[in-house]
Amino acid sequence: MSYLISVEKANEIITHSSDNVVVVDVRYQLQDKEAGKRAYEKAHIPGAVYFDLEKDLSNDDVGKHGGNHPLPDMTILANKLGDAGIDQTTTVVVYDQANDMFSSRFWWLLHYMGHDNVYILDGGYEAWGKAGNSVTAAMPNYKPKTFKPNQRYQEVVDMQRIRDNIKDKTAILIDSRSPERYLGKTEPLYKKAGHIPGAKNYFWMDVLHEDGSWKTSEELEQHFGKLDKNAEIIVSCGSGVSACPNIIGLKMAGYQQIKLYPGSFSDWISYDDNKVETKDENE
Repeated sequence: MSYLISVEKANEIITHSSDNVVVVDVRYQLQDKEAGKRAYEKAHIPGAVYFDLEKDLSNDDVGKHGGNHPLPDMTILANKLGDAGIDQTTTVVVYDQANDMFSSRFWWLLHYMGHDNVYILDGGYEAWGKAGNSVTAAMPNYKPKTFKPNQRYQEVVDMQRIRDNIKDKTAILIDSRSPERYLGKTEPLYKKAGHIPGAKNYFWMDVLHEDGSWKTSEELEQHFGKLDKNAEIIVSCGSGVSACPNIIGLKMAGYQQIKLYPGSFSDWISYDDNKVETKDENE
């Protein structure tokens, strides 16, 4: 199964299959929450609609538990997708500024809702522009459709499953944050530093080459080679966003039993009795 689409192929299907292709812009900056929307309004790929990480791809009503980017209400998201002209038959192309984490979050959400015909634009907006393709500030006008979610509930786990796994060790837990945050040497966002006990560290950016392009399936298979392909793998990060590139990378490498812990570390530390580890557990 393909998860990525090249700029050349995207341009081809957008140009010749516009009746049932929707382009989605998810550019975002964690340090400046309005930057992505401003960039979209200034210029975007023709036909692109904008989805915001916190307003659309998360539940912006953040509580004590659930993490900093809890999953959105699926009925509300389905309605937003329908308003954008997306239903089960629609081919969706989603892009970020480059190969960033937000397009992977959008991809994962549609996958979770049972929609498989969605592709990440490899290289994102930057690659589109470098190829000499046009951009516009014009707002699209899609005919509304009805998106009917068919949720894959088995592909998410909650905090209790993580607690149980510390004891029974039936799944491999991955932390997708940087090694420095995994080891608790730095923590810019949360009140505690470190990682969930038992987690192995696979930094999400390592699914990309140094130039920012996605690694091939063969390269990803080598990257994740120490992991048992028959094992259940639970992927986490800080708040369920940067875990998503790792999920795609694992799928590209041929792993099947992959699940997301949406609340991730920010949810884990919201329970005072949950312990945090700072030692390297990769071996």
